[in-house]
Amino acid sequence: MRLIWKFTLPLALLALPACVSIGGKAPPQLLDLRSDAAPPTGASWSGTVQTATVVAAPKLPRKLDTDRVPVLYEGTNIAYLTDAHWVEKPDRLMQRLLSETLSAGGSRLILDPFMAGGRQAETLDGELLEFGVDADAGEVIIIYDAVWTRGNNVQKRRFEAREVVGEVIPTNVAPAMNRAANRVAKDVAAWMGRVA
Repeated sequence: MRLIWKFTLPLALLALPACVSIGGKAPPQLLDLRSDAAPPTGASWSGTVQTATVVAAPKLPRKLDTDRVPVLYEGTNIAYLTDAHWVEKPDRLMQRLLSETLSAGGSRLILDPFMAGGRQAETLDGELLEFGVDADAGEVIIIYDAVWTRGNNVQKRRFEAREVVGEVIPTNVAPAMNRAANRVAKDVAAWMGRVA
C-alpha cells in the first residue's frame, strides 16, 4: 500500500495544474498612481488619534467600482479600456495619493479609518464621481467631491482635473491620469491648508 501511495501522489500533483488556475492571466498593463508630493524617506509625524486627520477611501459609483478604466463616449456610453487594469480600485488609489500629499504638506499625523478606530476629530471623506477617460473630449477626467469634517464643522467642495490624453491607449492614459490625480490631491491639500 505504501508503494502505491508513493507513486500515485506525485502523479496526482503533476495533474493538478491542468485542473486549477491560480490567479488567472495577468492583464498586459497594470496602472498605478504615484504622488508628486510624497514625503521624503525618514520623515516622521507624531500626535494622538484625536488630533490626527483621517483620510477615508472615497465612495464609488458602480461604474468605478472595478479595477478597469472606464471610457465615456458619445455622451453617455461607457466601455472599458482594453488591456489595462488598475493595481487597485480607484478608491484605494485616491485614498493613498491624498494621504501622501497631505502628509507632505504638514506636520499633522495622517491615518486611515482602521488605524484611528473611529476616535478622530478630523476626517477627509467624499465621493469619486469620475475617474477615467472622456473620449469625446480626448481627455482623462477626475471629479472628486470632498467632505472635510472637523468636529461639528462640515465643508464640502468639488474638485476636477482634466488632462489631454491623445490616443486612448494605456501608455497615454496612465501618465495623464497620474497628472490629473496629483492636481486634485494638491488642490485638496491647499483647500485644507496643507500645502507642501
